[in-house]
Amino acid sequence: MPLFTILIVLIVAGVLLWLVNTYIPMDRKIKSIFNVVVVVVVVVWLLKVFGLFSYLMGIHV
Repeated sequence: MPLFTILIVLIVAGVLLWLVNTYIPMDRKIKSIFNVVVVVVVVVWLLKVFGLFSYLMGIHV
């Protein structure tokens, strides 16, 4: 996946998260949970894009 595409996806995700946090009234706890879920999903997606997810899943402690 080209770096430009990854950058665009990150910018769009950030703007959408900002819009939801700014313009949709929610309880602070729900907003915090939503933010954590979005960040975790984006981090997992980035790990998959760079091929690190399968590597990390293969590590046995």
